[in-house]
Amino acid sequence: MSDLNRISLRAIVRGALQMIPDAPALATGARHMLRAKPDRAYSIGQLLEEQTKRHPNRPALRFGDQQWTYREFNGWVNRVAALFAKQGIGSGDVVGLLMENRPEQLVCVAAAVKLGAIAGMLNFNQRDTVLSHSINLIKPKLIVTSAECVDALATTPYAPMHNSDIWHYWLPGNGLERPAGFMDLESEIRVLPSHNPAHTRAVKMKQPCFYIFTSGTTGMPKASVMTHYRWLLGMAGMGLLTMRLRHDDVLYCALPLYHNNALTVSWGAALGAGACLALSRRFSVSRFWDEIRQMRATAFCYIGELCRYLLNAAPSPLDRQHLIRVAVGNGLRPEIWQEFKQRFGIEHIAEFYGASECNLGFVNTFNVDGTAGFCPLPFTIVAYDPETEQPIRNAAGHMQKVRTGEVGLLITQITDRTPFDGYTDPAASEKKLFRNVFEHGDCWFNTGDLVRDQGYRHIQFVDRLGDTFRWKGENVATTEVEAALNAVEQVEQAVVYGVQVPNNDGRAGMAALTLKVPAEQFDGNACAAELTRRLPAYAVPLFLRVRDEHEITGTFKNRKVELKNEGFDLAQISDPLFYFAGKEPGYVRLTGAVVEDIRSGKLRV
Repeated sequence: MSDLNRISLRAIVRGALQMIPDAPALATGARHMLRAKPDRAYSIGQLLEEQTKRHPNRPALRFGDQQWTYREFNGWVNRVAALFAKQGIGSGDVVGLLMENRPEQLVCVAAAVKLGAIAGMLNFNQRDTVLSHSINLIKPKLIVTSAECVDALATTPYAPMHNSDIWHYWLPGNGLERPAGFMDLESEIRVLPSHNPAHTRAVKMKQPCFYIFTSGTTGMPKASVMTHYRWLLGMAGMGLLTMRLRHDDVLYCALPLYHNNALTVSWGAALGAGACLALSRRFSVSRFWDEIRQMRATAFCYIGELCRYLLNAAPSPLDRQHLIRVAVGNGLRPEIWQEFKQRFGIEHIAEFYGASECNLGFVNTFNVDGTAGFCPLPFTIVAYDPETEQPIRNAAGHMQKVRTGEVGLLITQITDRTPFDGYTDPAASEKKLFRNVFEHGDCWFNTGDLVRDQGYRHIQFVDRLGDTFRWKGENVATTEVEAALNAVEQVEQAVVYGVQVPNNDGRAGMAALTLKVPAEQFDGNACAAELTRRLPAYAVPLFLRVRDEHEITGTFKNRKVELKNEGFDLAQISDPLFYFAGKEPGYVRLTGAVVEDIRSGKLRV
């Protein structure tokens, strides 16, 4: 068994001793943890006001060559909050935000939560029916759209020319003129007051602050609920107790703000320490370390794919020329952990495990290599059936725990201390719960993830279960992709699943198809054109497999176990296989030479 599969007590003690110099941050984090009570009147907005009072002239936000102090940022937030309040936005109302990373997005988030409202973090990659579905889930009273996302909103019934029930504000960019039906947010706030809203101190921890969209097993996005309580716990646990940030730190974030890694982990860590968040418009391998040096960042947030992209870049003498001492994120695979840490000279990798809807998280508090972290709250790892992808229950109807070092399904207990906030859809929430797991009446959250029990309450992420897989840092719902494929004229039926690809994290999309025409007549170019029109780039399947018919289970579900296991292995598969070679020429026949190039890393996917 690999040394990374188990945690030693010696490694934990060594990590605990390394924490001693950071006692002030630890004390602050512990104080926030102890004071966190769902019914308490305290919130993100109040924390921002407190940090502004303590450190008015310290940098709060950087973006490119621009910088705002806490006083400037908080004043800007208050002017936007005044505008939202003027339009009737109050406690429990939803402000939809559709934009790429920019300082105004964080300002609008903070303005909404100061009023007790909820920021609906729309994914700017979405279009048409998917974006319409997302907007309908959160039912915003007001939407702020940036110039680069106006065209996306125009594909929905919620664009200003189609819907007069929503206030629409626009943020300029790219030299574009303000579209019809939008009001200019920047000009509207110029004469509004910058003092703190009176309502902020009445907002309670248990109130929702964000809607974060996640791909579940239903095929369309679900809006998971983030409360101030969970956000503040994450701020204390990750930013202060684990990263141990100080007020003079700068945390660089190139992840989209519609991800919790950016909005909760990154901003929470920075705000909790009174530090600075350095926001990038988007991730770029070529610009990543240059921006870190430019912004004098001492920390950054990652996802596993980001780390692999950085490792795949050609080595540079500047690889260690930076001020980074800690990185926080999730998905850094054990097989590249040491290489990444040593090449870039990063002292502390604060890997964590969590999901937007999960009621608890794991954090690498003790700086132990190869672990998704530690959690003191109630969880367990249970045996599962790989055929049905369901937990195994014994004769008494109870689940069975796996032993240390073994892999199983992670479930987390729902208690008053660790509540499940769920989704906006109660039926979707109920589907994520297991009841009567170990005793009558208990209730547990199904993470849908396979993890390894490493001992000492540490876990290692292994894989995902169900109809969702992760690719390019995004969750992909198979039913959404199947719907797009079934709209292709030549496709009779599609079964979508994720397959492992060498040198890549997550699973790439693959579809088994039955066609209305012989495989020789399959138009791979037309299929690719339709899919790239309907789906985000990360959701377009990398491989297609043409079959005469699909196998089904006894409950009339398509069998995917064999399909996943066979992947795109030409030695096991006699069916015609196709590979996505780009919008042009689209899908082409998969050959042994292409497979070898993928396996060797010569062809990056």
